[in-house]
Amino acid sequence: MGSHSGLLICFLLWGSTELCNPQPVWQDEAQQFVPSMPPSVMVECLEAQLVVTVNKDLFGTGKLIRPADLTLGPDSCEPLVSADTDTAVRFEVGLHECGNGMQVTEDALVYSTFLLHNPRPAENLTILRTNHAEVPIECRYPRQGNVSSWAILPTWVPFRTTVFSEEKLVFSLRLMEEDWSADKMTPTFQLGDRAHLQAQVHTGSHVPLRLFVDHCVATPTPDWNTSPSHTVVDFHGCLVDGLTDASSAFKAPRPGPETLQFTVDVFHFADDSRNTIYITCHLKVTPADRVPDQLNKACSFSKSSNRWSPVEGPADICQCCNEGRCGIPGRSRRLSRLEGQSVSRSRRHVTEEADVTVGPLIFLGKTSDYGMGGSTSSPTSVTLGVGLAVVLSLTLATIVLAVTRRRRAASHSVICPVSASQ
Repeated sequence: MGSHSGLLICFLLWGSTELCNPQPVWQDEAQQFVPSMPPSVMVECLEAQLVVTVNKDLFGTGKLIRPADLTLGPDSCEPLVSADTDTAVRFEVGLHECGNGMQVTEDALVYSTFLLHNPRPAENLTILRTNHAEVPIECRYPRQGNVSSWAILPTWVPFRTTVFSEEKLVFSLRLMEEDWSADKMTPTFQLGDRAHLQAQVHTGSHVPLRLFVDHCVATPTPDWNTSPSHTVVDFHGCLVDGLTDASSAFKAPRPGPETLQFTVDVFHFADDSRNTIYITCHLKVTPADRVPDQLNKACSFSKSSNRWSPVEGPADICQCCNEGRCGIPGRSRRLSRLEGQSVSRSRRHVTEEADVTVGPLIFLGKTSDYGMGGSTSSPTSVTLGVGLAVVLSLTLATIVLAVTRRRRAASHSVICPVSASQ
């Protein structure tokens, strides 16, 4: 194999518009193939070895991936632990290792493999905020001519929202642009983005009212009672999604008492192949001159101060968010249609209320749990690998301990007393 090698890599997140279309360049004098490289993944095609360096900020969103979620090739080769840094993960494998494929074409000798990012939920959560992704990698050792790749454009899915109106008051929940100036033109997101949501009530000739988001739940379909689901707002206005690894929060101050804005870090359900999310919120209003309380509030959690804070009203109204018990026991209803019944309009702390759904929010790059052939590891193989690692670690520890004891014994000289003869 010659010392001159070429590389073609296309970083493809399934369904994403962020497609890499590297254009190779040939230098006439050295006849060396110099490709354009994506910043998140760098590949070196050596004479007999493949070196892959992955930026931990793989998606450019500031959320670092975990090295344990990365594997290389159909055989799921793991990265080098010794080469792991704060910013990068490194693989070093032979061209014929990790199940890499090899093909001879008229123009080049091609070694192909892929980098797989397969995130798993942290702790006991059922949601993910980083995306499953496969990065096809090809090392091309050219024989003659040139190589190139062509971008594939995704198909846009139509956008629609579902709005529920109740009698004289019209409630709405809309998806907004980042500057809150207008409705979002397309409901598409990448994991790591923020969804900007605006809840509003149109009062008409009604007395001035203040709007609150009592409860919100996210589901993959418009039916909020389906599974899986993820609670975004709970306990009469506590934005509990901000307690995890998200920065979801209500926006303060309000544009007006009849409007409440908040952001949610986008996610998808770990064990669901659908790439759509619907958010259903229970909205309610009180007279604008009423002081917010535990039943009518908008509270966000700040990780920097490690405490809850309200958009308006006394600071202590958010203390109940820590305990998950706000207001009168038994009165915390999830949504007005819970158990198939409507919420009574005679509730003393609510003037008007309604359930409103926005969606679908479409996540580009969401893939089903299956990927390319051999691209995912089965639970059995993962368990076996962990077991072998544990056995190897225990064996090495035993050997080191035995050697250490022998060295200590050899280093201590024994002094025997000698009695003098009379």
